[in-house]
Amino acid sequence: MLYRGRARIEQTMGKLKRFKRIALRCEKTAENYSSFVALALSFILIKSVHTT
Repeated sequence: MLYRGRARIEQTMGKLKRFKRIALRCEKTAENYSSFVALALSFILIKSVHTT
């Protein structure tokens, strides 16, 4: 059960790294970076809801 959770986290991080600005860490401040991560996660969530 622990491996399943870890795999889910690794898959999510892989999806996040598809966003170039997150992978390259273009945002200088932590606040801007975290808001862009939240935006990218919302895109990933919306896409997963509409495909299933």
